[in-house]
Amino acid sequence: MPPSTPRSSESAPTFWLSGKRHAEQDHFFRRTLEAQQWKEGDEHHWQAAWVTGMPLKRAFQHTSPTCKMNHIPGNAALTVKSRLHESLSGLRERMRHAFGDDHETVARLDFFPRAYEMPHDYPALIEDASANPHKHWILKPTNASKGQGVRVLKDPTTAPLTPNWLVQEYVANPHTIRGHKYVLRLYMLIASIDPLRVYLYDQGFAKLASEPWDPDDIDNPFSQLTNPDINALNIEAEIPVEFIDLERYREWLRDQGHDDDVLFHQLRDLATLTALSAAGTMRLRTQEDGADPMGCYELIGLDCLVDDQLKPWILECNLSPSLGICAKPEHGGTVEEAVKGALVSDMLSLVGLYPRVTPPYIDAEALAAERKRSGGFVPLYPEASLDATLDYLPFIGLPSLADYQLASPELQQAIAFRTHGVSELIEGDQLALYHHPSGLYYQLNDSAALMWLLASEGESIEQMIVHLIAASGGQIAKEQLMADLWATLTPWYQQGLLTLHTATSDEPKVYSERTASTAWQTTFYFAGRQWLLTAPSGAIAEHLARALSPLAKGMHDAALPAEPLHLLESANGYCLTNHSRVISARLKRPDILDAITRYCMKTASRAGDLTLDIALLGNTQQQFACVLPTPMSPGVLDTLAHVATQHGLSITRGARLFPQSPARLVPLNLPLSDHDWTPLPHQPLGTPTVIVLSADADTLPEPLSSLSLLGALLPTAYETEHHLSAESLHALQALCQRSEQVSLSLASQGHDLDAWLSRHVLHPTSHAAV
Repeated sequence: MPPSTPRSSESAPTFWLSGKRHAEQDHFFRRTLEAQQWKEGDEHHWQAAWVTGMPLKRAFQHTSPTCKMNHIPGNAALTVKSRLHESLSGLRERMRHAFGDDHETVARLDFFPRAYEMPHDYPALIEDASANPHKHWILKPTNASKGQGVRVLKDPTTAPLTPNWLVQEYVANPHTIRGHKYVLRLYMLIASIDPLRVYLYDQGFAKLASEPWDPDDIDNPFSQLTNPDINALNIEAEIPVEFIDLERYREWLRDQGHDDDVLFHQLRDLATLTALSAAGTMRLRTQEDGADPMGCYELIGLDCLVDDQLKPWILECNLSPSLGICAKPEHGGTVEEAVKGALVSDMLSLVGLYPRVTPPYIDAEALAAERKRSGGFVPLYPEASLDATLDYLPFIGLPSLADYQLASPELQQAIAFRTHGVSELIEGDQLALYHHPSGLYYQLNDSAALMWLLASEGESIEQMIVHLIAASGGQIAKEQLMADLWATLTPWYQQGLLTLHTATSDEPKVYSERTASTAWQTTFYFAGRQWLLTAPSGAIAEHLARALSPLAKGMHDAALPAEPLHLLESANGYCLTNHSRVISARLKRPDILDAITRYCMKTASRAGDLTLDIALLGNTQQQFACVLPTPMSPGVLDTLAHVATQHGLSITRGARLFPQSPARLVPLNLPLSDHDWTPLPHQPLGTPTVIVLSADADTLPEPLSSLSLLGALLPTAYETEHHLSAESLHALQALCQRSEQVSLSLASQGHDLDAWLSRHVLHPTSHAAV
């Protein structure tokens, strides 16, 4: 049942409260409307819906100029962190495409930190982090609030390979107030998506962290994060939650010798461009959901960080921003309540809920009336002046028909087009278009052909309308011709056949797209086989080149077929494949070398011979077999490599055990990490000592019997792809019975292993008997 309209002028209008409700979210809305004699209704009876979070899709189908909802379909393009980055980076790419890398329109969009959405952006994150080790990173859920799940990442390679996580570049040089980091909370109102009208409230807050900023104390949320819900938990802080209103903040900036007008001009530009970046997505979703643009508005909480150069950065856009009072009265709570109360009152006045204003469409007169009742909301778009609006036209591109009709006559005359990458194919009176960048082909009817010829000649839209009316002999209404013109121009513009041309726009330039990952390759030799490995160029390739370097020095045999291995960037990190199947997927950087060497080791196993996935420490005189702890972390490998180097030992992965000689291990000589290493002699050097390593002292098996050692070695053993044969099992048991066994911990930088090796390693100058 659709929401009802009051039956008579005496009927009181009704409001509906819904969503993830808290009394604090509803308080100011209810108070403002009840003071105007509104009554509370329900989901079937409302002229004003106030929903915390997002309503069901069907609720949007009841919106109209007389039934207003406080949300716009498609707002996730701003309010979901990953989608916000997608919207802004997409706008920046369009500006680069139209004007070139160095154009001022591109530079103006340099206000959002680089971000990577997990898991499909993981390879790009690793590449960026490796190329820029000075960068800091912060992990955020893509769609959570109140600081839930947010933490600074010490190591970006540990980012989760699961959906709904975003790794964002951390602005590590924040401006501070009394030594405390802060974030500005601004309030942006999208009064309608079509025609687009955007406002910014003239008040807001600086939200302070409860402990002084310390760049080295990255694990301390009370120093690094400003969210009041997090800082309220700091029971040791004298002022856990502190809000400073913008009036006092600007006064403080001036007292510090800063130009607050410059900063707030940048903030207004940042807010406008942020709204413009998502306007197209929200407009399309509004149409798809059957919502009336005249019945939908959106209040968004912008969180902006200011760095120590007084440059603002947008961090996130908050859906249904908190309207509760977070600070104590003496710490800014009194001003917070006054600002939020006035904010809601001014918003409801602007959107026409009190006094009730329900124009069926927005024209220049209705826009002027809207701005007279806007209270503290300052218009961002459209701007009052022609020059200011023209300044944003390149970012909008082709305006919607409603936006165009709302524009001033001077602005309408300024909008024209130029062609881009199109060949015109003419045969008789037929016209076809071929767009070289996209490969799209259009065969035009007479009406579309006329529109194309007028657009390609640089005629303004107003001039095009005049020509179309003349061509129709006055038989088609202007409104219908304009609708047809927009339906034709929109796909041409979206596909890039036309670019916007105004009196202020520059000639389009060729831009340099981000270079796609080029393939690096190497050939290495192992177990009498030749392998051809390809991987993305960059940090991963350098990592693999170091690790596989000793194996790449084998003798090339043209008659030996090269077995392919491909490391590919995927939607979930990296995946390792050969020509026929995926070998390993969802790989993080530390997992890649392990996946390659494990696969090579498995394929090297064959019936009658046993392959063991163990580490060998050794030199030319002796070898020690090491059973590695599981899971095997990079820290464990680093410790093992460091201890081995201290004793002049090389460290390799893998060994072969022959049933005929069960007391001897032959090194397979695969890399265990990308640390420098040297292959061990292929001839066995007698019965080795087997060391069972653990990551900490608490997991050491004591005492270690031959059966316990057999249990530790069985998970490392391969014989083809099947379980071990009886002969191989007996050979492995014989190794466990004949070898010396010891359990050691790698805790405390490998102290136990280091001490044990000091007593047992034979150096090249030693002639002691084994």
